Amino acid sequence: MSQSSCVHLIDDDEAMRASTALLLEAAGLRVRAFASAQEFLAVARDAAPGCVLTDLRMPGIDGIELLRRLRELRADLPVVMMTGHGDVPTAIRALKGGASDFIEKPFKEKALLDAVGEAIEAGRQVGARKAERAAIVERLATLTPREREVLDALVAGRPNKIIAHDLGMSPRTVEVHRARVMHKAGAKSLSELVRLALAAR
Repeated sequence: MSQSSCVHLIDDDEAMRASTALLLEAAGLRVRAFASAQEFLAVARDAAPGCVLTDLRMPGIDGIELLRRLRELRADLPVVMMTGHGDVPTAIRALKGGASDFIEKPFKEKALLDAVGEAIEAGRQVGARKAERAAIVERLATLTPREREVLDALVAGRPNKIIAHDLGMSPRTVEVHRARVMHKAGAKSLSELVRLALAAR
């Protein structure tokens, strides 16, 4: 697992928090430990990439409520739930609420590391998609208003002749604009251009 990934560990049981942190650090992970969901939520907006590993049943804000608040904050951190109670209905609620996994205490080391590793990888993929989308939006922002009109027409599936008629220009001019749009977007084909444009929305 990547040393740059951070596990945000939340558990109100001090002994459990310390032993879990030790296990994760031995596997090469960075760990930030919190005694409550409130404590973590205070810094969640600036939390390092990785995942959240939280106890389900805690005083104040429990794991289910933490999931809801993280969604409100639009935090892209996958959440793995831990519980010593193991009741299936609560597990299902946690998964429906957006938890990436659910493990019962006492858990085996491999089960914990597998769940955390999968959550970190899922978070990494979300981060990569967000970065890709931001790059696409930045490239498309360089289009002129006329190029934007041509792009919108291409995404709508209109052929060059129809675009030319609708925008009051020659088909040749449409081709020139289309070539510029593809160059600025970094697209090698019309299908790739459409995919990029849709990803940016």
